[in-house]
Amino acid sequence: MARSTTPEPGKPVRGSTTGRPLMAALDLLGRRWTLRLLWELRDGPLGPRAILANCEGLSSSVLYRRIRDLERSGLAQRLPDGSYLLTDLGRELGEAISALQRWSVKWARSSPGPVSSSQRPPGGAQRSARTVDTGEQERNACGRSHW
Repeated sequence: MARSTTPEPGKPVRGSTTGRPLMAALDLLGRRWTLRLLWELRDGPLGPRAILANCEGLSSSVLYRRIRDLERSGLAQRLPDGSYLLTDLGRELGEAISALQRWSVKWARSSPGPVSSSQRPPGGAQRSARTVDTGEQERNACGRSHW
């Protein structure tokens, strides 16, 4: 199995040979479980057991690989008690993700979705009656207003 390396700006990454910072960031954030780990750490430090308990299906080996990627990228740090915390740069990334979340809600509401025949007016054009999950329910359940 090929050894995975942490994406770095200025170096070629999966899908791009340019080394552009955006491409390195997309490679890092596109790795399995990376965004979820950032989400879990958004409100403060968590230890590996708490993270694993919150992330059903995440193996400890993948957890430690992704945490290592986040540490090498300067987005998370390990505390003396063994827990992990987002750095200032990691929290700043959260602000960028919040902007992407707002955009994605607008996009989801404006994009045409599948429409069943019962939603189509007789002889008329298709209309989308779907609802869009904006994350509001999850945000309210968690009592958090960011991300």
